[in-house]
Amino acid sequence: MGTDQHGPASARTARIEEMRNAEHARKRRNRVLAVAASVVVVAGLAVGGVVLVRSQSDPDGGKDTAADAKGGSGHFTTGADGVRTWSGKLSRTHVGTKVSYPMHPPVGGDHNPVWLNCEGNVYKEPVRDENAVHALEHGAVWVTYTDKADKTDVDALAAKVKRTPYSLMSPYADQDAPLMLSAWGHQVSVKSASDPEVDKFLAAYVQGKQTPEPGAPCTGGVMK
Repeated sequence: MGTDQHGPASARTARIEEMRNAEHARKRRNRVLAVAASVVVVAGLAVGGVVLVRSQSDPDGGKDTAADAKGGSGHFTTGADGVRTWSGKLSRTHVGTKVSYPMHPPVGGDHNPVWLNCEGNVYKEPVRDENAVHALEHGAVWVTYTDKADKTDVDALAAKVKRTPYSLMSPYADQDAPLMLSAWGHQVSVKSASDPEVDKFLAAYVQGKQTPEPGAPCTGGVMK
């Protein structure tokens, strides 16, 4: 009499084999999940380490650091000559709205599509930041002053600006010093119109190497 190939023993053997295959599959799946979890943990630790190192290496300890005009973040660093340079990337997007700048006067960032005329223009009233920043993009130097500035200095600086293409001047209430000069990415406070830094700053930054659009016009824009 022959053996029944489909009897209980054969069925049990088949079931055991099926269970073994399932167990092997489960172990393989668990190993894959364990490896994937390890990768995620390592990646998280790496990112955390980078953030920690950057925060510890920030010379300002996180202070005086701000998002600039829709173009990243940065802060001012002051050179031996007193010129402050913005450390972050300054955006150059044209916008039709008011921009909240992290520095006053602004030295760059998003700005109005129309520049402020800067062919030695002296404005007696405050001007719009967004138009003045566009003039800085063209390589102009912007001279600003508060009501604390000596009138003699204001008049002397106005006369100098009128003789200097790619410059402009206007009152500016919200600034840290009575007299300031700004270019794209750079700014300096001066003590008086006769301060040697005035001529040095004009010589360095009127159409200087910092200019994003050298040769762009300073006429044909807005008057205020």
